[in-house]
Amino acid sequence: MVNEYKKIVLLKGLEVISDYHFSMVKSLLAKELKLTRKMQDEYNRIKIADLLEDKFKNDAGLNKLISVLKDIPMLEELAGELKKEKMKGNWNPERKLNYLQKRKKASLEKTETKKNKISGSKTIKKPEDQTHPSSSAQASMTEMMDHFLPAQMAASTLSRAPSTEHQKKAQCHLASRRSVLHKGPMIVMVLKATDPFEYESAEEGKSSMFHATVATENQFFQVKVFNTDLKEKFAKNKVITISNYLECKGILEVNDVSVVSEAGLDQKIEVPNSVIKRANETPKIDHLRKQAPGTIVYGLFMLHTKKVNKKNTIYEIQDNTGKIDVMGSGKWHNIQCDEGNKLRLFCFQLRTINRKLTLVCGDHSFIKVGTRQNISLPKGKSGFLAFEKPSS
Repeated sequence: MVNEYKKIVLLKGLEVISDYHFSMVKSLLAKELKLTRKMQDEYNRIKIADLLEDKFKNDAGLNKLISVLKDIPMLEELAGELKKEKMKGNWNPERKLNYLQKRKKASLEKTETKKNKISGSKTIKKPEDQTHPSSSAQASMTEMMDHFLPAQMAASTLSRAPSTEHQKKAQCHLASRRSVLHKGPMIVMVLKATDPFEYESAEEGKSSMFHATVATENQFFQVKVFNTDLKEKFAKNKVITISNYLECKGILEVNDVSVVSEAGLDQKIEVPNSVIKRANETPKIDHLRKQAPGTIVYGLFMLHTKKVNKKNTIYEIQDNTGKIDVMGSGKWHNIQCDEGNKLRLFCFQLRTINRKLTLVCGDHSFIKVGTRQNISLPKGKSGFLAFEKPSS
């Protein structure tokens, strides 16, 4: 049972919050988990889940995590979802099986008693009535099995269904469970936005979107905007309100049902330079290597080498702390760039491939390429400026 609690803590709690919120959670738990400043900087979601499990042996720290999340305004709904998961109490297959077996045994005994009474009154029954429970008992068991069917079995059943519609519904259901709906409104300032670009996914086919970075007075967010008609709203330094948006792994998602409007005169905000600086920072590569697989990465990196394969291209990027591979496929296979160029990556995911941590592109990934331009420097010096342009 504790292991099931830990799954909720890690997969449905820590895994879905943003890096900023994760840092906040670590800070709030620092005293109870005895986290030093260095540990707060270095420990990833898995290590924090391990510490919670060691500290709170009854529920792997689920109650503690819920109490912390409910005090963070944007994570109140997530705290409620985790509480519902804990209240279900239906994760243990053995418990459910024992329950079902007891109910089935009771139902059969009840049916047998009824048949004995009928036999005692010398009523002739058909053979099939003597060997099978009544239809009402069968209906009761069917209803009971539907109610207690584990989520994993339900998802498996849907995935095996021949209907594509059922598969899409299952995928949408699972996706919605990973996202948190915020009805808002949230007032933000737009820091930057890419041009719209075309992407393709198995579920939606070809469509268009763009990426944006927005900020409140105390934190910033990366945003996926799936309605390109909103591009004018996401102009730099414009203050806007966003309602009915999703949050998944710390990334906001604005779609056709979201509401985006310009803020009123009484809704203006000022974003501190410290927040803007954090929004423009690129994570160091040695820091990326400490993150859990699945982490979403944005940042500006220098291209060290480029290796074109048949189905993908490996772009090795580097900084003063190390190197890491970026795997580009599909639209990002063999893009026009040279060693020394700057690559601005949007929405790349850390994954372990052949035991090696790699940044991998997904449906919503985007790359901007910076070109080099020589500049005049004092004698004996050399260098270049990096200018960004949209990749074709």
